[in-house]
Parts: sequence; C-alpha cells; structure tokens
Amino acid sequence: MDYQQTISYLFTRLPMFSRIGAAAIKPNLTNTLLLCEALGNPQHKFKSIHIAGTNGKGSTSHMLASILQTAGYKTGLYTSPHLKDFRERIKVNGHFVSQDYIVDFVERIRPEIERIEPSFFEITVAMAFDYFASQEIEIAVIETGLGGRLDSTNVIEPILSIITNIGWDHMNILGDSLEKIAVEKAGIIKPGVPVVIGEYQKETAFVFEEKSASLQCSLDFANKNYFISDWKYENHSLIVSVRRKNLEDQTIYTLDLPGYYQTKNLLTVLEATHQLQGLGYQLSSNHIQKGLAQARKLTGLHGRWELRQQHPTVILDVAHNEDGMRQVMAQLELTDHHDLHIVIGMVKDKEVGKVLALLPREATYYFTKAQIPRALPENELMAIASNYGLSGKPFENVELAIKAAKLLAKSRDLILVCGSVFLVGEVE
Repeated sequence: MDYQQTISYLFTRLPMFSRIGAAAIKPNLTNTLLLCEALGNPQHKFKSIHIAGTNGKGSTSHMLASILQTAGYKTGLYTSPHLKDFRERIKVNGHFVSQDYIVDFVERIRPEIERIEPSFFEITVAMAFDYFASQEIEIAVIETGLGGRLDSTNVIEPILSIITNIGWDHMNILGDSLEKIAVEKAGIIKPGVPVVIGEYQKETAFVFEEKSASLQCSLDFANKNYFISDWKYENHSLIVSVRRKNLEDQTIYTLDLPGYYQTKNLLTVLEATHQLQGLGYQLSSNHIQKGLAQARKLTGLHGRWELRQQHPTVILDVAHNEDGMRQVMAQLELTDHHDLHIVIGMVKDKEVGKVLALLPREATYYFTKAQIPRALPENELMAIASNYGLSGKPFENVELAIKAAKLLAKSRDLILVCGSVFLVGEVE
C-alpha cells in the first residue's frame, strides 16, 4: 500500500472513536499490550510524561513539549485527535512522523492487526511508541485519549503524571459524577511517580490525595503553588505575571497561545517544569520563557483561540464540552468586537443542551456539522438550540457556514467557529 492507501486502511478497517463514538473503545489494555509486545515493548525504551484531564491537556502537552525542546531535549509528542493530517498525532521536536514510516509500520504490524483486531487508537498509540523508540528520543509527552485508567496510553511507566482538571465530558463512558470521572483520570497515577494536578477542586481533590498516598507519590496542586498576579493582551499574545507561593518576586511569561484560559494551563506547566527540575532536567527560566513564547510555532498546535483572519475577526476554538465552552464564553467577554457570529457544530454524544445553554442569545448562529457519522445533523442542532433562544440557519458543512457568516459580518464583527474538534479540523 502507498501512504494514502495505508491511511484509508487505518481509517476504514479499524473502529475509530472520532467517527463512531463509544463503540470503537476496547475497555481494557489487552490489545495495546499485545501490540507493544509484538513490537518489543518500545514504551519502555524512553522516558515519558503522562497527561490526562477533561480540558487543557492538549495545550499543556504542547507547551511542555516546547519547553523541553527549547532546552535541547529530543522530545516526542503524542496527542489526539488530529485536526487535518493524521501525522499531527506523532511528532519529534515538532516534526511530523514521516509518511514512509507509517506505511512501513502498518505493513510490518498488519498480521497482528488482522489477528488482534485493535481499534484505530490502539494502533496509533503503538505506532507512536515504536516511532519514538526508533528515533531514540530523550523524553516523550504523552496525552491520553479519553479518561486514563483504561486509556491505551496507560501502558507507559512515566517519570511524571499530570492531570489538568476534572469536568463534565464523556459521562457515558467515564461516569455520571465528577468523582467517578476523577477516579478514571487518576488511573494514570503510578507507584512512586510524582503527580501534578492543575486545578484544585474540592469535589475531586480527595480522589487524587487518596490515590497518591496509597501509591506513595508526591502530589502537588499547581494552582496552590503558583498564582496569577496580572495579565494582558499584546500583539495577539497573552502576557502573564506569575508568583510562586512564599516568594515575593514575580515572573512575566509571554504565551503565543492567547486564550485567557491558558493561564490555568500555564500554572500546570510551571509546576510540571518545577517537578522535572527536581528530577534532574536542566530547564532554565530562559528555556521556560522561550518555550512558552513559541509553543504554537515549535509544536504546530492549532484550534486554541486561533486567529485566522481580521476585519472581520475569525477565531477557531476546539471547545466542545460544558467546561471548555464556559472558558470560551469568558474569553469572548474579554475580546473587543461589535456583532457576534457563531459557527457551531457538535457530535451526538455530547451534553449538547448544557453547552448551548451557555451561549449568548444575541449572537447570529450558523448551525453546521463535521463530515463524520458522530456529527449531530445541523437541522437537529438548530432545533435544540431554538429551545435556548438561539436562532440562525443550517449549513451542510463548515465552509458554507463560514462563507455565509463572512457575507453578513462587518469589519468590527467577530466570527467564532467552535463546538467540535472535528468541525475546526475541516476549516480550510
């Protein structure tokens, strides 16, 4: 098979969560362990950092990888899902895995695929680990796909575990309470491995405290050790002043990920770098500042309050659940604009009503869908939205919706595209 045939094989032959939802999930680690064993257990051939959380784990992963890369470490980065190119999932020092490697890997492992019948995600995890081992990386930043305890990435033995936060998402899989969701995320905690929790939440803190104590892990809540003292926007960057607990001096960081919600992720990253320094990693304040200032540039992260056009302003954001959308709405309050146009599409298995309830009634809406089976049809989304006082028109795809919004929008208006990672990924 050539590259396009190989990718088609992966997308169509294997159960894929982004396409069909929970039916694609294999609720154990068996397949991943079998695949890794067939590959010589590459996950044990490099050091890794494991990151879980409801929101922010993608941004946190990219910022941390950028800092490590800036400090001179050969850094692997595994994230999901991809927006446009499958190879976005697997990077070394910001460079995509090669097409030739993917073709060779699938050809090599194809007998195991036919025998084991793994999911799409299980194959991509094994592929990432094999690639990182072959590239002899010094450290990998590994983002979970969903949850933690039974996530395919949870076969690694990390040097640091990070959980950004706990919120309402994937309740049909992870549980119907924050405590149950926290238990699933806490599944990445390993014996003796330091743990960083991004946000202290009284409803879930005890879950992490009990788990880390039972496994004799150090535990730190980032937002109890670091504090934001000031912030501002300047030249499409976020400039943040941060103070560490018990210290008077503050440090100023410039982030090329400009969403205000990145302040939460920043604190998580700073606590993580502090832990890594304690483990012997040479991460200077200059490395940290430079890595944060060019995280998007070095790692290729997109879809986080991403400015695509001005006059009118067009912003892309992958917010797709209740907590994520609440953060985007707070960002809107801080953003200067005249009229607001929202292009939105969602998938069927989200808490659609809870997300729509957060959106402003005064905006003009363009209801659309990503071109995947999981997508909620635009007419159904529009009908649900009408129950929350949101009005607009339906469009078959996101490009038609954006085109319509641009025709109506004036120079000082803002067009926000949100609601689904897959929708943002289809924006040209």
